[in-house]
Amino acid sequence: MILELPDTTTTAINKRLDQVREEVGAVTMGRVLTLIIVPGAAAEGTDSSLVADSIAAANTASHEHPCRVIVVLDGEPGDTARLDAQLRVAGDAGAGEVVVLRLSGPLAQHADSVVVPFLLPDIPVVAWWPDHAPARPAEDALGRLAVRRLTDATNSADPLAAIRARRIGYSPGDTDLAWSRITYWRALLASALDLPPHRPVTAVRVSGLATEPALDVLAGWLASRLDAPVRREIGALRIEITRGAETITLSRPQQGAVATLSRTARPDTLISLPRRDVAECLAEDLRRLDADEIYCSALEGLDRVEYR
Repeated sequence: MILELPDTTTTAINKRLDQVREEVGAVTMGRVLTLIIVPGAAAEGTDSSLVADSIAAANTASHEHPCRVIVVLDGEPGDTARLDAQLRVAGDAGAGEVVVLRLSGPLAQHADSVVVPFLLPDIPVVAWWPDHAPARPAEDALGRLAVRRLTDATNSADPLAAIRARRIGYSPGDTDLAWSRITYWRALLASALDLPPHRPVTAVRVSGLATEPALDVLAGWLASRLDAPVRREIGALRIEITRGAETITLSRPQQGAVATLSRTARPDTLISLPRRDVAECLAEDLRRLDADEIYCSALEGLDRVEYR
């Protein structure tokens, strides 16, 4: 069910939410968090692909993390303050409810004050910028409401610059979906290095698309964990780690779903390793609300990566 509330108030929106629950017979469920989505100025209208994709990802993640989703959009500029809303419940809202707020005029400068009446009491708040993010998320008006702040450098105009900027503006509680996209890659590489022979790593090469910040942060993670030079290259999707006479290689076709793990003098291993979608990465990041110190170390390790 999707309801439009043009030129409304926060009080009227909350009253309509209560009425909808009674009308459709919805039972109040235990929510575990409130998720604030800030698509950015580039998103125009609730039908834009970015807004639609972000809401769809949040709805999917809500089946694991029941939550209230609040989407904050910039409306028309001008001198007149206006609040337009859209409510999504039942089948259009996953395992929660979605409140889309469009703030026009001077009201857009006070998004935090508009959002506060919709925050559920006594549960954590998470803020997510699926596109352009503030330089320092923790100092943003909406970011200050959240204990966890999610960004996504992949959607930026300059992904490498965006992921590098995350280190400068980092505060405990920040993370980027580029980091969760490589969770399985990190696990596979760590497991391979745990096997003998346990010789020092002498060189690391990380190759892939120039527009894939997940590989940059992966290179930063390897640089922060290993006492060896790490080189980031443009080419086929491939991570190569050399230690002594052994070379460990993890590769996958750019658009493929099956990766190959190779080790010198050992048979290759085929592993299902498809690219993770936004909903899966979002659900993973919502499982932990504490500071991710390893992610912080990976950002710091970017300064040690050699680019070719």
